[in-house]
Amino acid sequence: MYGFNINLTGDMNSVRERVTAALQQEGFGVLTEIDVAATLKKKLDVDRKPYLILGACNPVLANQALAADPDIGLLLPCNVVLREEDDGSITVGFMDPAAVLALVDKEGVEVLATEVRSRLERVRDALAG
Repeated sequence: MYGFNINLTGDMNSVRERVTAALQQEGFGVLTEIDVAATLKKKLDVDRKPYLILGACNPVLANQALAADPDIGLLLPCNVVLREEDDGSITVGFMDPAAVLALVDKEGVEVLATEVRSRLERVRDALAG
């Protein structure tokens, strides 16, 4: 599997704020935000439920990853998806850095990937509790 998730109640904006705050507690900032629903509406005139992709980055860990392999930037940042479900709940999905960084055959990357995954799991767990 390439990710893990949690299902939350609330509207997209309030869940986005909760996710951003929980990410900050683990040292992540949001570098990018892609509003997929708005983009598809603009480009294709397709209506979709709210769907956001947040590009989360922990600068210290990103720096370590780039030191291990300059091309690792192709696999960064860690994407976090927020999508509205049919019942109105919001699913928050986290990219599994261990799965993605398994593509990199460089010393130390596996340990780093495990650390990033642990932090993102703590974000998920904080959102649950």
